[in-house]
Amino acid sequence: MGGTADAVWQDMQERGIEFVFAQFVDMYARPSAKLVPVGSREAFDGLLSDGAGFAGFAAGEIGQVPADPDIAAIPDLASYTPVPWQPNLARFACDVTVEGEEWPYCPRTILRRVLAQAKERGFEFRMGLELEYFLVTMRDDGSIEIADRYDTLDKPCYDMAGLTRRYDFLTTVSRYCNELGWGNYANDHEDANGQFEQNFTYDDALVSCDRAIFFRYMVHTLAERNGMIATFMPKPFTHLTGNGCHFHMSLWDGDTNLFLDEGDPRGLGLSETAYRFIGGLKAHARAYSGVTAPTVNSYKRLKMGSTTSGATWSPVWISYGYNNRTQMLRIPGPGRIEDRTIDGSCNPYLAAAAVLAAGLDGIENGLDAGEPNSENLYTIAEAELRGRGLQSLPANLLEEIGELESCDVLRSALGRGRDEDYVDYFGRVKREEWFRYHEQVTPWEIREYLTRF
Repeated sequence: MGGTADAVWQDMQERGIEFVFAQFVDMYARPSAKLVPVGSREAFDGLLSDGAGFAGFAAGEIGQVPADPDIAAIPDLASYTPVPWQPNLARFACDVTVEGEEWPYCPRTILRRVLAQAKERGFEFRMGLELEYFLVTMRDDGSIEIADRYDTLDKPCYDMAGLTRRYDFLTTVSRYCNELGWGNYANDHEDANGQFEQNFTYDDALVSCDRAIFFRYMVHTLAERNGMIATFMPKPFTHLTGNGCHFHMSLWDGDTNLFLDEGDPRGLGLSETAYRFIGGLKAHARAYSGVTAPTVNSYKRLKMGSTTSGATWSPVWISYGYNNRTQMLRIPGPGRIEDRTIDGSCNPYLAAAAVLAAGLDGIENGLDAGEPNSENLYTIAEAELRGRGLQSLPANLLEEIGELESCDVLRSALGRGRDEDYVDYFGRVKREEWFRYHEQVTPWEIREYLTRF
């Protein structure tokens, strides 16, 4: 909804906006913000020029230590977002600077840099994101349960009754998305009990990522107001399908979709550029999954096997083909590619930068996508798939970080921090996360081993 400073200021005056969130994200995509009063044009212009100041070390994983100078969050006018449920409030997504210079640990800055590199090659990267979430409540003992106690079907996907019971919540979110001009076009009950998805139209990758951050904030906030917790966590329940954040991707030149070829002899409606992009995704999938599936919990969603409904919907085999949800890379229609392995814990800016860098490497080096696969990979034994030469994604976060750190393409794309590559910073933080998890003794271990030894 952004524009020039004059246009944005005029809209703010018409809406009666008195305060704005100057918001940025850390590595974990946690939105941090200051609430800034903008009752005068002078105050608004000062925010645009100087940004909002933060002690960076206190704001999460943003590459700072306590001795560092403050970071400044500089608003991007194009990200101007009136907050629909609070009429006098708006949000700006911000880029982080330190002492007037771009801060290389800022995820939004990293994506902007990779997008600029793509633009130099004649490509505009556009994305649509499918953000799945659960609505739950917390018991007194800290465990969680589905918020809707009547949502108990073995196969609840698209359940009309389940949608009806959450009608007020879902339609409020839908209405707000459309008030913001996002083009919400579908709202559905997903495959798991208590799980939903609300889709909005694809756009420039930076715009889509800004919207994803605000969408998660909006869903969290509205859920809390209704006595629930919304979670985009990849796998909150052992027996249920997890939360994906599927990316639908295409490259454009103005109004021309460079992935589209209606005469594609393979019948997928993809251009040679798209096939090379797929080649890059396949070549670097094991590495970029550290960014697109970046938590310990991610690899409990990315598993071989099934859930109560009969499928995980999150393929682990590095393959592509047709409108087939057992493929990691699905071609749902001509001119676009869907990656189904990306999950709800990802930082969308970093994830978009990683997949774009992988795809661009495929284009630049003519990487072969191979032939599309039309089979149901869920029905083929692991030994047979490996015998055919298929690779799977890493089995856990620790294994994945090793793959990411060894990938020169992603190392280059994510850039260099103050005295280290961002990949090394990311790997160090995530390795610490893995060990914090690994040190925990779980109820499963007690049940499995207590009386065995």
